[in-house]
Amino acid sequence: MQSKWEENVRKVIPYIPGEQPKDTGIIKLNTNENPYPPCDGVERTLRDFRVDTLRMYPDTDSTELRDALAERYGVGYEQVFLGVGSDDVLSMAFLALFASDKPVLFPDITYSFYDVWADVYKIPYKTVPLDDNFRIDPDKFNQPNGGIVFPNPNAPTGVLESIDTVEKIVSLNKDSVVIVDEAYIDFGGVSAVGLVEKYDNLLVVQTFSKSRSLAGARIGFAIGSRQLIKYLNDVKFSVNSYTMNRLTQACGLASVLDEQYFCDTVKKIIKTRERLKDELFSLGFKLTDSMANFVFASHKDVSAKVLFEELKKRKIFVRYWDKPRINNYLRITVGTDEQTDKLIEALKKILSERGV
Repeated sequence: MQSKWEENVRKVIPYIPGEQPKDTGIIKLNTNENPYPPCDGVERTLRDFRVDTLRMYPDTDSTELRDALAERYGVGYEQVFLGVGSDDVLSMAFLALFASDKPVLFPDITYSFYDVWADVYKIPYKTVPLDDNFRIDPDKFNQPNGGIVFPNPNAPTGVLESIDTVEKIVSLNKDSVVIVDEAYIDFGGVSAVGLVEKYDNLLVVQTFSKSRSLAGARIGFAIGSRQLIKYLNDVKFSVNSYTMNRLTQACGLASVLDEQYFCDTVKKIIKTRERLKDELFSLGFKLTDSMANFVFASHKDVSAKVLFEELKKRKIFVRYWDKPRINNYLRITVGTDEQTDKLIEALKKILSERGV
């Protein structure tokens, strides 16, 4: 029996992140973490950090980190918003910018947090189907809406839309906010940041979790018009002024300042990704042309669920969703070359055991 007080509780089905195994010896390719450590500057920051400063509140504006990001992306300081991971940034954006009675639009195959935030904040939403190749048709977003959000490259497919496609969606919807979620853009795409000066309704969201190896630090940011960023900050400071701690701000700054390490790490991941695609294709997998730090693969003879379970038995974790249209695909994070070799070896054995 439901208690009386439960009538006043906001009930939602929560987002379920990728499994975080506690066992040792796991090859963890299920949450798109960077297989390489952060830059040396982050290590020095941690080593030299003055612990006594933790008794004081952090800089609410994360001034140094915002300055560094503004310079890195060629925008004004007032055009940068910071949050505790891009999930925090996106959550604030949903709360602040999607206040219409009209539905928010996002693809039917997309980041599975979008509908959760919509439910939490009581925002109506509508999904727009991707085509058979998992691509966006921008004309299908040309309909009444209270906002639009989509990842580019998409998650979990890894499919990258051209900057022209992105601009067409933004230009067709100048009366609502369009959010481009660029968590994976550094691995092969052109960012929409260059469109921000042209369109005051565009918000571009990125993260330090993937290309900058700081998933454990939780740093996300958005770039948009000054007015959009002001609205975001107004909501943020109405919820929690001290969201990013001193140590995280310092680590983020060190990461942004080491551009060479960032570029070198991204290049290594791209090289391994392309090799992984070739290896999987030779084993009979069908793949999207992923431009992210993962691949999206389906085997013609063995189901994704079976492969997922068999790999897990071998302590190799990948991601599987039992959802329409993608229930025969695995999303596999690009690891190190050594991890990739072990993954391919395991897949060969699994397929051989099934006579493939």
